[in-house]
Amino acid sequence: MTPSSAPSPAQTAAATAVTWADPARAAAFEAWLQRLAQDQCLHTTSLRPASADASFRRYLRIDTVQGDSRIIMDAPPAHENCEPFVHVAGLMHSAGLRAPEVLAWDQAQGFMLLNDLGAQTMMQLIQQGDTSQTPQRGELAHDLYLGAIDALVRWQLASRPGVLPPYDEALLSRELALFPDWYVARHRGLQLSTKQQQTLEALFAQIRQHNLEALGGARVYVHRDFMPRNLMVQPADPRASLGVLDFQDAVYGPVTYDIASLMRDAFLSWDEEFVLDITVRYWQQARQAGLPVGNDFGEFYAAVEWMGLQRHLKVLGIFARLTLRDGKPHYLADTPRFIHYVRSTASRYRQLSPLMHLLEEIEGSAVQAGYTF
Repeated sequence: MTPSSAPSPAQTAAATAVTWADPARAAAFEAWLQRLAQDQCLHTTSLRPASADASFRRYLRIDTVQGDSRIIMDAPPAHENCEPFVHVAGLMHSAGLRAPEVLAWDQAQGFMLLNDLGAQTMMQLIQQGDTSQTPQRGELAHDLYLGAIDALVRWQLASRPGVLPPYDEALLSRELALFPDWYVARHRGLQLSTKQQQTLEALFAQIRQHNLEALGGARVYVHRDFMPRNLMVQPADPRASLGVLDFQDAVYGPVTYDIASLMRDAFLSWDEEFVLDITVRYWQQARQAGLPVGNDFGEFYAAVEWMGLQRHLKVLGIFARLTLRDGKPHYLADTPRFIHYVRSTASRYRQLSPLMHLLEEIEGSAVQAGYTF
């Protein structure tokens, strides 16, 4: 079929919204798109922004002659390697998940054509008409989270060692270092004393050891950003299988990571009762499926909290880096959420009391800690 040369006014207006900082890259993209349009039946004039993420990648949407749409990934090779995306997408399809299918890929230029999983995320559907800090728990939200744990269990059941990079001590250390390097030193402008540095290093050693050894060191595939913002809803049936995005950083690591990411979201907070409800449902389903989550939910939940703590500290550093290095200041608006997550977890475990005190010093506020023994 031949792409139409008569776009609608809406398509023409939308197309003007796509801008390029580099004229050479714009020209390379235009040449690639024109070559692709004939084979893929694309309306080239319908190109418009779809979304951007925290990396150097951005996504564009384009219509087809048949009336549906496709997604184009723009990932400059100097900053982004698309090979992990293609690899993990294949793993997800093999696991029975709805993930983007690679339809065309210019590896040298970093342009990729994907099928479109839709424009509505699970997060957007939950937040419709609700601007509160803690959204209301309705039947739809509950069903969506059950759908999310269905997808997570399928993903983890497909796990095999040696397929994805290991989530090992070295990677955990690099991630934790983002907190003092970017959040404390660069964002807060604080230089930790020798004693504070020693305290933080000792805490990091505990966190690493706990997360690597919890539940007998159980390992599965880890999405690494498994949360409602990266889960796509089918408009015709919101309760149908969720699509999964932003998986290119997947690793082979602790079984607790993705459920911690799901329930201690970077952009969406839930009350503790709901967090426990969904987490225990995940644990029951994963246990029945034969995943290595242990036979004691209390032990499993503690492991989830420690894993979540590592993620919270990492994300504080990442959000500061996105602001200071990458010019994306809106992420810092969510740092109070992560400070709250860190405080909530540290207050429940006696061995983390030094972290509570250190955080008080960094944030300049006193918080009374309670401990679990």
